[in-house]
Amino acid sequence: MTGAHAVPSTPSPRGRLVVVSGPSGVGKTAVIDRLLLDPRFSRAVTATTRAPRAGEKDGVDYVFLPRDEFSKRVEAGWFLEHADVYGRLYGTPRAHAEAILASGRHCLLNIDVQGAATLRAAGVVALYVFLVPPSLSELERRLRDRGLDSAAAVADRLGAVDREMAQAERFDLRLVNQDLEATARRLAAAVGVTLR
Repeated sequence: MTGAHAVPSTPSPRGRLVVVSGPSGVGKTAVIDRLLLDPRFSRAVTATTRAPRAGEKDGVDYVFLPRDEFSKRVEAGWFLEHADVYGRLYGTPRAHAEAILASGRHCLLNIDVQGAATLRAAGVVALYVFLVPPSLSELERRLRDRGLDSAAAVADRLGAVDREMAQAERFDLRLVNQDLEATARRLAAAVGVTLR
């Protein structure tokens, strides 16, 4: 505009990286889905070499990659973190997470315990949240009821629970996921958000 002075824009504050971890079946995805109902949160879409499950869309639920392409992207530094989980590769695209944070939204990462350890070891600043099941029997029920895995895969996941639970003390915040809404509200409050 001619003759007018530009008003300097105030940069929006950066969002916070929030790593949500815990054993398989503890409800990480459900808690994250509840937080995503609030526009102050967004989720970095994870890349994986596993096949899509029924109803999953590439680029929305996951970025589905062949193993060789995933490996090339690892070498190119494309991932913030990556891990081999039950024989499949998973990783968080660095640029996607950075874009969310730069927009002022809190970036939610749904990451297994191994991936969270990788981020901590790399010095990535985040709120590290560990979801704890109400009981091991409840965790087993959730894994079996969701119907996503074979009996052998459920047994593998249950076999990893003790090792994963042993890592809980390394996290900034530990929440027992007994009630989805209460868990989501406590997590949101930890980054200064009151859920609507």
